[in-house]
Parts: sequence; structure tokens; C-alpha cells
Amino acid sequence: SYFGDKSSCVENANTLNLTSSSSVRGLNSTCIGKTPLSSGRSGCRSHTPLMGYSVTSSSAVSAHTVASVIVAVVEGRGLARGEVGMASIDLKNPEMILSQFADNTTYAKVITKLKILTPLEIIMSNTACDAGNTTKLFSLITEHFKNVTFTTVQRKYFNETKGLEYIEQLCASEFSTIFMEVQSKYYCLAAAAALLKYVEFIQNAVYAPKSLKVRFQGSEKTAMIDSSSAQNLELVINNRDSRNGHTLLGVLNYTKTPGGSRRLRSNILEPLVDAETINTRLDCVQELLQDEELFFGLQGVISKFLDTEQLLSVLVQIPKQDTVKTAESKITNLIYLKHTLELVEPLKAALRSCNTQLLKAYYNSLEDTRFGIILEKITSVINDDTRYTKGCLSMRTQKCYAVKPNINEFLDIARRTYTEIVDDIAGMITQLAEKYSLPMKTSFSSARGFFIQMNADCSTLPNGQLPSEFTKVSMCFATAESVSYFRIVCKLLNEIYEHIHCLYKLSDIVSMLDMLLSFAHACTLSDYVRPEFTDTLAIKQGWHPILEKIAMEKPVSNNTYLTEGNNFVIITGPNMSGKSTYLKQIALCQIMAQIGSYVPAEYCSFRIAEQIFTRIGMDDDIETNASTFMKEMKEITYIIQNANDKSLIIIDELGRGTSAEEGIGICYAACEYLLNLKAFTLFATHFLELCHIDALYPNVENYHFEVQHVRSSAGNKEKIAYTYTLSKGCTEEKNYGLKAAEVSSLPSSIILDAKEITSHIAKQILHRQKSTPEMMKQRAAYQLAMRLVQTARNSRLDPDSLRVYLKALKKKYEASCPTPRENDGQQ
Repeated sequence: SYFGDKSSCVENANTLNLTSSSSVRGLNSTCIGKTPLSSGRSGCRSHTPLMGYSVTSSSAVSAHTVASVIVAVVEGRGLARGEVGMASIDLKNPEMILSQFADNTTYAKVITKLKILTPLEIIMSNTACDAGNTTKLFSLITEHFKNVTFTTVQRKYFNETKGLEYIEQLCASEFSTIFMEVQSKYYCLAAAAALLKYVEFIQNAVYAPKSLKVRFQGSEKTAMIDSSSAQNLELVINNRDSRNGHTLLGVLNYTKTPGGSRRLRSNILEPLVDAETINTRLDCVQELLQDEELFFGLQGVISKFLDTEQLLSVLVQIPKQDTVKTAESKITNLIYLKHTLELVEPLKAALRSCNTQLLKAYYNSLEDTRFGIILEKITSVINDDTRYTKGCLSMRTQKCYAVKPNINEFLDIARRTYTEIVDDIAGMITQLAEKYSLPMKTSFSSARGFFIQMNADCSTLPNGQLPSEFTKVSMCFATAESVSYFRIVCKLLNEIYEHIHCLYKLSDIVSMLDMLLSFAHACTLSDYVRPEFTDTLAIKQGWHPILEKIAMEKPVSNNTYLTEGNNFVIITGPNMSGKSTYLKQIALCQIMAQIGSYVPAEYCSFRIAEQIFTRIGMDDDIETNASTFMKEMKEITYIIQNANDKSLIIIDELGRGTSAEEGIGICYAACEYLLNLKAFTLFATHFLELCHIDALYPNVENYHFEVQHVRSSAGNKEKIAYTYTLSKGCTEEKNYGLKAAEVSSLPSSIILDAKEITSHIAKQILHRQKSTPEMMKQRAAYQLAMRLVQTARNSRLDPDSLRVYLKALKKKYEASCPTPRENDGQQ
């Protein structure tokens, strides 16, 4: 017995005493709930789930209508605290994903991974929430996932030995290399043990032996985007309206299948970090754009696929008890499977003439003989003309006549009887329609069975009511002959189980092709270009992809340039000049490049980012209050603790939640810390004092958004016209507040006094921060050295062009260095 004694054998569901609690909002309760395999505890809110989960709020209900992932999380104890194991399985997709990694005290990796998974339910050890000894990890998870169901199980059932046994028993042979990857990763194995047994219970079914896809997902293979940054950038959810498609997912999502859409979402939240893999995808997108026949041929076939992953999920689960309902479900799935396998040959035909490495590999994978073997077995029992169709009555008819005649004589008799009954029902309804002169027709639904449907205004009925002989009748029946039909289908399914693992390959191919087609489709609607990957972030005339979709026209485009030698950019400009939009644009373009999409620009080159951090000022940040300030501090602390040399860091309006003096001090200190990293950082601010930091750090560049001053027709007032154009240098719009005061009704004497005081303070600050000639010379030398290193690494110029470029660099260096006469004048 998995549970260690006969009385707790999983087949006896009553002995499990399975209960869970949902959406616990406070952390003072002694535990989350009475759980599978755990003893009941006082002070716990608990209930028995009907389908393995429950919810407590309308928001949770809407979330859980799409959520289908169950996750088990366990953390090491003692010296191993911070080592976290995770196992997740999607109830709509028979794939178990294992993860194990060391996290810091913020548990940023755990929270980010859970946010990406959007779990229906989270399973943890009951020791994580012991009275008076709740772990920090448990507290953080319950804080971040208030509308997710939590279930706790006794720690002993997070058993790594049983977890490895489960994987050996259930993992399909194609994925057997997983044993080598996880055999020493005890925490993810322990999480897998608790997860699989729990899923088995709530589904009342077991996974067929050698049927699951199991893979280990290390955090080093994808870039990390924390949940706050994903929200700031509106990657998959619009901040103003969650139903709105104005997100990066909405911009790129032209997928035709549920699997393709899921894959795209996952990739956006976890971009790739391997340049070779990204370029392989880009090669495919390029071929799809250059070959219209290939594009439309593939798109036509892909659009006919159903949800292959969900089909696989139900095929590999074996119900513990056969019922008419489960058997009828098997018939439906068999028809879906036939439909799916019949698309393999058209998909091969569409890929036959492809040239890129990945598309050729997919074509070769589709040569797998198991596709033909399964289809042959199905067509030996199922009629050739049985098809997946939309509509309950049409599909019911397909299911009824799916099995070929003369295989079972009882079945043939039952079907003739069924035909006669259906004909009688149709005849009766026709007679009633003629008798009462009403537009009646036969309809069917899985919930109601056969019923009469009529589209008519009640005013046309006698006395506004139906005749008395019309009553609401519900009838349901099953026969021994129908059971024999189900046995035929079950026997067929058992025969094809050993070959069914090839569908994992097909599912992967379909979802990837769907996503790549979606990228190509997005390119045809705008002037995107293929990105390159170097050690430089260079974007020529790039624009914001989401803004383009909202505005229905191309937004103002701008350049971006960051290198190892100029890796820190300070951006200034008035409110609404375009700073926040520009910062988001850079991050979105980086993500698009790292998932294998083309990018909205005339030319672009990117350095692979292992983490993408954003701190974007929201509308409510304008208010100066303690909660805003604390939120800012938490976000910048998180960035400082987790950033490294390969990060892309975007910070907008830090320090606005406190006084100007404190804000400047915090910004300056944060900048100096980040300047010690080689991360690419873009820092937008209203504190113009920060612009002078370039005198101390030669890797800092100043940019600003230009504005124009336009006088009104009366000529007595001036207003600002925004150009949304980025230019080099610090902004000259130094007194936004004073300009706003001038157009208000504030007395002119106060405005004049304010201008005089501001000017006096500004002169004092400028005098203290003026660059010395020695500083200017050092900065010029530093920038020349960085350009020379970059040229040595990346130059593709011929000798003559290189000579011209180097002469230009020399001239620029000499112009940047002050002459002796200038030195004397400044001294």
C-alpha cells in the first residue's frame, strides 16, 4: 500500500477522509484544512470537494473556470531551507512538470513559477502551517494566491522514494531520460509522489502505465519575469480590463488551437535564453513569411486540429469504475482520435517541401509508423465515414453508428431499434406541427435528450399558451445492447494504448507550428523585422506593439542603444511626454525577440536577458502616501536582491512617494548600486539632479523626450506640444511645476518668487556637480575603449570601411577631450 498500511489503501476512498479548504485569507488559523491522508485539526475550515476543488468568491469562480493545473510544493528543512521542489500536472494535459531550485528569502522564483502556472489548487505539507510555526514560504504563497484552493497533506506522503517509483511506473518510454535528471532531486520527487496520489483520488481514475510525459524544467533554461513585471508590462492581462485583448498576448495570438495558445502564453511569461534555439524558431518564421504556399497550407491543416493535449489526457486515464457515462465519453474520444490521426498525412504533405532545420525535423517525426498502426486499428472497427461534427444530435448520430456493422449482432439490432425510435419521434413532431400549425422541429442536447424546439412569438399561440398536451418530460435509458457497444470500444482502446505515446510528439508539433504561424501572421499585419543576438541592445526606430494595436496606426518610433560601455540610460522629460510608454516598449521588444518573434522596428539587436525587471509608475503613484512609498521600496529591493549582469532593468519614477530630498537620495543610491552591475538599465526620473551622475560614471548616458512650446492664438498663454521623440542629453524642461502654475489662477507674485528661488537653488547644485576637465578626459577614454572592444567582438566591416570607422572614433575622442586652453579657462 502506498500509504503504508492496509486500512489506508487508495482504492477505499472512504478511508482517505479527503477534505480541503479554499481561499484562506488570514494566516492566524492553525492550518489550512483537513486534508487527504492527514488527521483532522481543530480550528480549520474544511469541506469535502466534489470535483477536487471548491471556491469561495465570484472572482475565484471565474478564475477556476479556466484553471486546471494542480501543483505540489515542498521545501527543505534545517540547512536545506530555501531548496524548493515543485511538481505540477494539468488535468487537461497528461504532462507532469518537475522543478527543483534554490531560492532566496523572497521566494521570488516560487511565486513567479506559480503565477505562470495559474494553479487551480496548491498542495503543501501540513508542517508548513503548524500552529505558531507557519513557514515564510507558506505565508507568501497564501498571500499571493488568495483565490486558489489550498490542500495540506501529512509530510510523510511527500516521499521521494515513492515519487521515483511513480515516475518509473507511469513515464512513457520516450521520456525515460528523466530518470537521470531527477534521481537525486529529492524534493521534486517528493512533490510528485503527493501530487500523483492526490490527482488519482480526485479524478477517481489512474493513469495507464507508461502513459505520462514527465519532464524536468530547470530555471536556467528560461528568462525570469517576476509577476509584478508581467503585470506592469501587460503581457497576458490588461490592467484596466482583464477581458481586453490589448496585451502582448493579444498582439501575437493568431493561433488556431488551444495548445498553440497555451504555448504562446507560456513562452511570453518565460522567454528562452538560448540564442541557438531562438534563431531556429526565427528561421521557421522567416520561411513561413517567404513561402505563401507553405504558410497557408500549414495554417489550413493546423486549424482543423482539436485540443490534442486534452484528448491525450482523457485517453491515458483509466476509470476505476466503468459507467455508461465514462463509456460514452470513450466513444467520443475515439472519434476525436480518428479525426486527429487523419490529419497527420495532410500535415506531412504541407511540410514536405520545407527547408529549415526544425520544420524538416517535424516532417521526419510525422513519419512515425505508430500513427498509421493506431489509425488502422481504429478503422478496422470504426466506420470510415465517421467524423467529428459540431452539434449534439449530429455527434450523437456519429457515435451511434461509429462501429461497423456485423461486428456484434446485438449492437446491430439495437441500432435498428434506435433508428426506428428516432424516426417515430421525428414523425410525431411533424404531426404535431401540422396539427397546431406551429413551426416545430426535432432537437437534442446531451443534458435534455430529445425535445421539441419552436421559434415563435407567444402572441401567435392560442390564448398565448401551448396546447395542454405539451408537457415537460425527461427520459433516459440504457440497454444491454448499448453496453456491448461500449465493450467493443473499450477493447479497441486497450489495443492502441501501447502505441499512443506518439501523440505526445504530434501534440508538441501542432502547438509549436501553431505558435510559429501566429508569429508569421502578426508580421504580415505590421512592419516587424527579424532580431539579431549580440552583446548590444540596439533598436533602430522601434515602436510599442500594443499601442500600435490600440491606435490602429504606427506610433512614433525611437532609437535605443545600450552596450557594455554605456549600459545605464537616464531618461527625463515632462509628464505625458512618453517615458513610461518607451520603457515598456523596450521590455516588450526584448521579450518578443527571445520567444522567436519578429520585432516592431527597422533594425534590432539584443543581448539575451536572463531576468527582466520593471518598476513602472502607475497612475496612483502620483499621490504621495506611505503605502505607495512602501510598494516602491519593496519593488526596488526585489530588483536589487535578484538582478545580475545579464538582467534588463527598467525603473520608472522611483522615489515619488516621499519628499523630494529623500526621493533624490534613494534614486541616487539605487543608481550607484545598479551601476556596479553590467546589467542594461533604463532609469526614467523627474529628479534632474540625477542627470549629473554621468560626471562620475562614464557608462551613464542621458536622454530626454522633446517637447515644443506653442503659444495660444491670444498670445498670452503657452502650452506644451508633445513630440514623443527621444533625443540625447538631459531635458531642458526643468520646471514642470512652475509651468503648470503659470497656466493656473495662482497669483503672479507667487509665481515670480518661486522662479527666483528655484533659479538660485539650481545654480548652487550645478556649481557643485560641474565636470572637471580630468573627468571629461577619463570619460572620453572609457567610451573609446568600450567602442574598440565592441568593434573587435562584432565588426563585420571590410578593412577599408574599418579604417574609416576607426578614424571617426579617433576624431570623436579628440573632440570630447578638452584642449589645454579650455582647461585653463575652466580652471
